[in-house]
Amino acid sequence: MNSHDVVVVGGGAAGLSAALVLSRARRSVVVIDAGEPRNGPAAHMQGFLSRDGLPPQELLAAGRSEVQSYGGEVVVGSVSAITRSADVFLVDLASGERLTARRVLVATGLRDELPDIPGLGERWGRDLLHCPYCHGYEVRDQQVGVLGGTPDSFQHAQLLRQWTDDVVYFPHTDNVSPEQVQQLQARAIGIVYGKVRRLVVEADVLRGVELEDGRVVIRDVVFVRPRLIPNSDLLRTLGCTVNEGGWVIVDAVGATSIPGVWVAGNASNPRAQVITAAGEGSATAIAINADLVNEDIAISVESHLRAGSN
Repeated sequence: MNSHDVVVVGGGAAGLSAALVLSRARRSVVVIDAGEPRNGPAAHMQGFLSRDGLPPQELLAAGRSEVQSYGGEVVVGSVSAITRSADVFLVDLASGERLTARRVLVATGLRDELPDIPGLGERWGRDLLHCPYCHGYEVRDQQVGVLGGTPDSFQHAQLLRQWTDDVVYFPHTDNVSPEQVQQLQARAIGIVYGKVRRLVVEADVLRGVELEDGRVVIRDVVFVRPRLIPNSDLLRTLGCTVNEGGWVIVDAVGATSIPGVWVAGNASNPRAQVITAAGEGSATAIAINADLVNEDIAISVESHLRAGSN
């Protein structure tokens, strides 16, 4: 078995940022990366200071290179199980390999659950978008649609009005209260009632939104607020405490209810953008190293006392 100070599960911004800090702290670190980043479909990454507009894969490639330059390892693969054995964690990979670690950082992110409407998956990250702060500026002044049927879609429509004066809200399966109608009308946001059948795509370009009654509303881009599902199976199996929404509960620096198990990024914080996740990874790595130093002290004192008694 390969023994490490820290095994980082997940090679996104949070995991790589943590691995960079830990490897610079001269810790033995390995990142297990399944190669399935949440923002993989996106062509560019916005709002990251000094890296605005950079393709997400380029950021991750640079991060992997930086981690490796300090002696950290990056392994392409997935983790099938994490268990506690005495004072170490056993990390089993899908390949059959087993690693041991004094600490584990889980940075497996989340997945977006889209409404069950034909065409959404194919357009995801292209002209079906979710984050106004990530994509709003790029589609400013265009004809924007906002798809309902998921939590907070009404607020999503109001938010997107910041970037364009042509917003149409499709409640889809949602009910719209009289107060909400008034608020939409007050900001000149259109409302188109009826279930959405599909996105209309021609020559690989989004043209509009088709409803079940056959109406087609021309739109350049559509936003949707997906349901956010944490990739927390490993954490749940370990017994980490979760809240009512299913998100793992962590303290201010990412420690879970299980000593030695830490979390950073979207696996515990659904609102973390790339820059936020990177910051969380850095902060969590510093906390993990401090925790390891405390353990190193205890081990050294015990060894010193044992040697003195001989």
